[in-house]
Amino acid sequence: MRCTRTQGKKGELHRNPDDPPRKRANKNRGRGTYENDRPPVVGMVGRETGWACFRVCLDTKEETIRAAVAEETAEEACIFTDENRSYLWLENEEESRTRNAVDHSEEWAADQDGDGIREVHVNTIEGIWTSLRNRLRRFRGVHKDHLSGYVAMFELAYNNDQVTPALLQRMCGV
Repeated sequence: MRCTRTQGKKGELHRNPDDPPRKRANKNRGRGTYENDRPPVVGMVGRETGWACFRVCLDTKEETIRAAVAEETAEEACIFTDENRSYLWLENEEESRTRNAVDHSEEWAADQDGDGIREVHVNTIEGIWTSLRNRLRRFRGVHKDHLSGYVAMFELAYNNDQVTPALLQRMCGV
């Protein structure tokens, strides 16, 4: 079935040349920040538990990433990341967490111990990002002040595939 309202209108000029169509999306290059209207979302998922955690941040500076990772991961955790420089603090000798990184310009996953199994990858969180983007796409844009609420609802749905009495009690603060 064809839409008759817009059929044949693609070649027509805009009725008011002083009123151009609105710009779509924020196409600024580089990493997003809250100030440039592209707030970054830091995401973590446990390899063994599958439990995911997301935080909307003001920027992707080392201090911001460090606070989010330290809050949500165990002291002795091994963190798998991409080549982003914001994670370099994990390679510090005083840090109890360790880091394994994948350089995506060279490979999608790394075989760390030479046994033929590529155990260092970030495919799990990359797949979850796709799900989050698809969830947010339904709303055709989310205001940055409300993004954390949408992300929290996605996290809740991802981590709890069933509504149980225990989940309802946690949601109600009981």
